[in-house]
Amino acid sequence: MNDKGTPSEGTSESMDSKRAIHLRTKMVDDLLAEGTIVSPRIEAAMRKVPRESFAPGVDLEEVYQLFNGVVTKRDETGTSVSSVSAPQVQAHMLEQAAITEGMRILEIGSGGYNAALLAELVGPSGQVTTVDIDADITDRTSRVLDEIGYSWINVVLADAESGVAEYAPYDRILVTVGAWDIPPAWVEQLVPSGLLIVPLQVRGLSRTIAFEKADGYLVSRSARLFGFVSIQGAGAHQSKLLIMRGGEVTLRFDDDFPIDPADLNGVFDTPRVEVWSGATIGRFELWAGTQMWMATALPGFGRVVLDKKLSTGLITPPGSHSAAMAVVDGGNLAYITTRSTPDESQVEFGVHAFGPEATALAEAVAAQLQIWARDHRNGPGPQFHVHPANTADDLLPEGRVVNKKHSRITISWPHAVTTAAGRDALQETTK
Repeated sequence: MNDKGTPSEGTSESMDSKRAIHLRTKMVDDLLAEGTIVSPRIEAAMRKVPRESFAPGVDLEEVYQLFNGVVTKRDETGTSVSSVSAPQVQAHMLEQAAITEGMRILEIGSGGYNAALLAELVGPSGQVTTVDIDADITDRTSRVLDEIGYSWINVVLADAESGVAEYAPYDRILVTVGAWDIPPAWVEQLVPSGLLIVPLQVRGLSRTIAFEKADGYLVSRSARLFGFVSIQGAGAHQSKLLIMRGGEVTLRFDDDFPIDPADLNGVFDTPRVEVWSGATIGRFELWAGTQMWMATALPGFGRVVLDKKLSTGLITPPGSHSAAMAVVDGGNLAYITTRSTPDESQVEFGVHAFGPEATALAEAVAAQLQIWARDHRNGPGPQFHVHPANTADDLLPEGRVVNKKHSRITISWPHAVTTAAGRDALQETTK
């Protein structure tokens, strides 16, 4: 160190600092090049805030890796309960939020780095509040923010199910943990023109959605596939699991079981039926739209997960994956897989089904894959509406309604396909 207490030229500390600046510059340059960052103010914030300060002891290359988050705490089972999200995710959420100077921001799920970025965006006339349920996280966040010059950020230890009324109302609420529902407090604490950015789990699928506050409800402005550490506390949610064949196969449903699990006893003792849809997808094309369409169109939608160590070859998920989109209907079960096509850049969607009416179910699922390929593959995707849980059916928009504790979420597409109970005939309608 020199006589001013700063790193001397050539020390390992100064070399690490230069390396961090180099990697930070490259990170932002790459985010600009791929189009994730489009705002000069977000660019400036991400060039300034030292991400490594919030991930002590982690190699700088890992800290500044574009697409991976950095786990900062695990529970006793080894599950991540806190992390610094991937730079691409954070930049995208900040772009979704459209933050301007002077805004009041609430961040749900703390860690420090994102709060510092928000502080740069709102400036000295704005306000940033970050809340977390874990005292270890808030203590570390407060300490690091103080050390690097953001002591004015409000760091709150609380269960965010009730928001943070003390500093409300907010122009923006950014939820940086995966949420299964949207509590009323989050909506109530938004100003009338406010935005809520939340990684929301709907039918087992997570989408980071920017919601605009409307007259008593929320409506989506944009959505993108990203995964986050799950929320803790009152808002925590556990999927429903049905373990079959001694653990070889597990069915996972986001909400309640769509059937009586006993209906599936012996389903795998029936012959496997294969139906190929003719619908294709690029080998490197995202499945986000396909998944959400099938979750919308099929009432018994869930996931089938294979334990590869116990596999007998009965279940063959697509590619090298261990999970697949699935649907149950009465005593029948089907899942979606793929096979190669003459065009090596594409694969074809198919359906494997089991049960006494396996062929009918497989054909119904294949028909939905064909509709996705024809009407939605290159379309704008769905819109999400969030209404209070007590909203009557006739006040909801057309679409698949997902009921949760606090809300009724509707998934609406440019063209709607309604499926009667089970695998009855499909009728395509236009809104």
